[in-house]
Amino acid sequence: MSEGNAERVNMAFIAAIVAVATIGGFMFGYDSGVINGTQKGLEAAFDLGKLGIGVNVGAILVGSSIGAFIAGRLADLIGRRGVMMLAAVLFLGSALMAGAAGSSAIFIIARIIGGLGVGAASVISPVYISEVTPAAVRGRLSSVQQVMIISGLTGAFVANFVLARHAGGSTAELWLGFPAWRWMFWLQAIPAAIYFLALLAIPESPRYLVARGQDERAHAVLTRLFGVETATRKVAEIRASLATDHHRPKLGDLIDRTSGKVRPIVWTGIGLAVFQQFVGINVVFYYGATLWEAVGFSEDHALQTNILSGVLSIGACLTTIALVDRIGRKPLLLAGSAGMAVTLATVAYAFSTAITGGDGTVTLPGHNGVIALVAANLYVIFFNMSWGPIMWVMLGEMFPNQIRGSALAVAGFAQWIANAAISVSFPALAVSPGLAITYTGYALFAAISYFFVRALVRETKGRELEDMVG
Repeated sequence: MSEGNAERVNMAFIAAIVAVATIGGFMFGYDSGVINGTQKGLEAAFDLGKLGIGVNVGAILVGSSIGAFIAGRLADLIGRRGVMMLAAVLFLGSALMAGAAGSSAIFIIARIIGGLGVGAASVISPVYISEVTPAAVRGRLSSVQQVMIISGLTGAFVANFVLARHAGGSTAELWLGFPAWRWMFWLQAIPAAIYFLALLAIPESPRYLVARGQDERAHAVLTRLFGVETATRKVAEIRASLATDHHRPKLGDLIDRTSGKVRPIVWTGIGLAVFQQFVGINVVFYYGATLWEAVGFSEDHALQTNILSGVLSIGACLTTIALVDRIGRKPLLLAGSAGMAVTLATVAYAFSTAITGGDGTVTLPGHNGVIALVAANLYVIFFNMSWGPIMWVMLGEMFPNQIRGSALAVAGFAQWIANAAISVSFPALAVSPGLAITYTGYALFAAISYFFVRALVRETKGRELEDMVG
């Protein structure tokens, strides 16, 4: 957006749109985090072992990987807003079904349904935001998505803590004869319903409308966002950025016609998506309570530690919002990779000193419990001031208009498959080879991600979406 047009930007309307779109991020976070405090309830209700817990926790990731892939393509067919509305319905249905599940099989189905919504929201909300915001502030507005994801996670942690304390434990009876852990899922129905109703008030992405040949509707939306003069220019630029033969976006666009190979920019997007998960962040979010109990914390203190991690995460994301459009995406990614590598290695060292007592309880000697807690929270801070928000910012803006939906489908699918691989494997890895070696592995991936960013990631700060190439 040029300086001459800056005063015409309707920032109040843009802010309202971003606020609604990022409720999807909140739902993404809540649906991912609610499982953290319910594992004792699931284990007791469904008689689950370690593998069973891993499958029930990881079920959401199956749906998320499918949802991310389908949503990227579906967004080119029914629109960005249409996909977000579908996700809201899935969130609502999953919340009600998971809380009422009478068997592990029903619970797994419910979580897969919720995962479809999570996957869809994870890839479409950043794209929608990037397509309706000015380039000069696109990074900070897109970063709001991560703030809302962490707010959703923290909201789930707070809800879990309050409900469990009120009932006297996550498996204790709360209201209407049902245990607290079931209410942890049912509570999600409230923001899901709000999300669906709020989406009715925002417009469709103008870039989707142009791709569908609905230039007049796109012009109307852009006029409301940026004024008539800019709207006319932007419609022409969007049209020019699409395929020269004006065909509608399709998965085959990811193949370079000259080389016959997948475009390099797509591989970069997949790499960003996979590394974001291979550093092990969702082990903290999905298994935080179990992890801290494993090294001597009570359930109550473990749930409080989760809340602390969530609050620190939000603070880190706010730092990113202040910096991302000033210093750029790439420097933040590099700083995050370096910081995560050091802090994860420190956590690994602390866990390597764990002592198991005769009654099976685990403790960390001396000050190592404090060292593990501080290092883990510093790791969370580094992640959320870099890879947490920036990966989603990059995926929402780095691809050319013609391939954005398809590239996001592939990158989003890769992100959730990587998420599943890390999350489902963690309970078994925590037992053998143990927490120390497992966290060392995450530290190594963080170190490798530093060199990946240096070599392959291109800065997108301040560039118009129509100028993206690949």
